Amino acid sequence: KQEEAKKKPATRRRPLMSKPVDDVYLTWHYERPSYNLEEAVAMLKKFQELDFTHPKQFVYINVFLDMALQKKKKVDPFASVVLLPYRFTDERNKVLVFTENEQEAEIAREHGAAVVGGVELIKWILEDEIQADFYVAVPAIMPKLIPLRNKLRRKYPSTKRNSMGHDIPKMLQLFTEGLEYSVEDECIIKTRIARLEMPTEQIVANLQTVINDICTFKPSTYDPIVRKLVIRSSTSEGLLLKLDGILPKAEKVEEKEEEKIAEDEEEEEEEE
Repeated sequence: KQEEAKKKPATRRRPLMSKPVDDVYLTWHYERPSYNLEEAVAMLKKFQELDFTHPKQFVYINVFLDMALQKKKKVDPFASVVLLPYRFTDERNKVLVFTENEQEAEIAREHGAAVVGGVELIKWILEDEIQADFYVAVPAIMPKLIPLRNKLRRKYPSTKRNSMGHDIPKMLQLFTEGLEYSVEDECIIKTRIARLEMPTEQIVANLQTVINDICTFKPSTYDPIVRKLVIRSSTSEGLLLKLDGILPKAEKVEEKEEEKIAEDEEEEEEEE
């Protein structure tokens, strides 16, 4: 039977055609259509009107990533927080600020910190009596926070994640209002970016901000990290986007890379 199977000619799959001539067709015979970003957002708005669904529904993106580097190396799965130009929710993250300076503590409270304190908080955090969405700190207190490194892991304050510094108001704005996203299944990012009722230019600006931030995690000397990008609303189908004009130019990515390298070097010095 195995020999007979080998003798049988392999079935050849028909090449995909580019565009159907009618509005009823077998989808697997054709390439998946892709759209310009503004065109896709307009289609999502039209779907909402035709389906009589809620106009305040969320807009989501699925970002499929190329994590490959040289040889067998890959970009490690990452998480990030980005401040969008147009907020679409009133939700605020709970942020804890580490500082022993009373003046800095007062500034933190004025700018919306949920918890402010020094080394006395370590015991309560280790015992899960105090929990927060994010933890930020000033450089002076960092040597005293080492017992929390294994407990907080990715949330441990660092310059690389913009959660350690002297500008407390800026850090609090980022982490109380920012959008957090992370890589799932080693190569996919799924996150919401806006509400469908927002003007098209605001949805576009938010999407562009998230994509620009994602692109900083892979050196520009390799292929772009974004391999495929799909946009959808809560009730619509996913629309494949054309990447031309969405991905940042190489020069901008290189500038961000240099900044990240400098930040990594600073962080290593601080840890030493």
